[in-house]
Amino acid sequence: MLRPRWVLALLLALGIAAAFAALGQWQVERAVVQATVEERPTEEIRPFSGLAVPDEPTEQSATGQMVEVSGTFVPGDTVIVEGRLNDGVAGFWPVAHLEVTDGQAGGLPVALGWAADEQAARDAVDRFDAGGGLTEVVTVTGRFLPSEAPVVPDEDGDPFAMTTVAVAQLINLWADYDDRPVYFGYVTAAEPVEGLDAISSPAPEQSVELNWLNIFYAVEWVVFAGFAVYLWYRLVRDAVEREREEAAEAEAEAEADSGRAEAVGPKSES
Repeated sequence: MLRPRWVLALLLALGIAAAFAALGQWQVERAVVQATVEERPTEEIRPFSGLAVPDEPTEQSATGQMVEVSGTFVPGDTVIVEGRLNDGVAGFWPVAHLEVTDGQAGGLPVALGWAADEQAARDAVDRFDAGGGLTEVVTVTGRFLPSEAPVVPDEDGDPFAMTTVAVAQLINLWADYDDRPVYFGYVTAAEPVEGLDAISSPAPEQSVELNWLNIFYAVEWVVFAGFAVYLWYRLVRDAVEREREEAAEAEAEAEADSGRAEAVGPKSES
């Protein structure tokens, strides 16, 4: 092992092992970085202005944020969305049309509350649309969520039934709605209107999950690093065993030559 060529081979193996170990550390760091969750103050009420842009997708940083938005409700545009869970119980959401007046103008759906049965939801909608002051500027506080995808009703069901808060579908139901801007998200009001219960809208979960593929790659690089040193050890051991075998063969050959020389030597005279 102390011969110059094997010392150089050991240095080369250690260099390769160090490179593999560095790659393993990099994989572990990648797994940790991807598992890190950025804490967002979603429960801190923020002004809606500047948080979202009309006719643009909802950014992840705005999803689940408690907001305060001002605007005017449009009478007659309130629809009922069915199949909405409230603490595990299916019910109905009356969803109104709010024209935002602070920040960039645009249409914004607002879920007014939750009802356990459809008739209670419709009664709440009738009271809401019949109430005065819908054209006045109001301020709504609630959680801002991205628009959901439209769902085609069952063949045997009501073709006009809505089960998701889909902005693309709502703008087709809003009366006299032209090509004005619209926000691709909606707000669940923190304070329900008369006749409805408050919507259960908890803060978004922020789970941490390691990327196990990166961990697997890191373990692989550590195994490769150990194999580089083990390969050097095996090469040295094979060289030692080969030299021992050659020395044993040479010694055996020398003994055989000596035996043959003694066998053909001069015989003693009688």
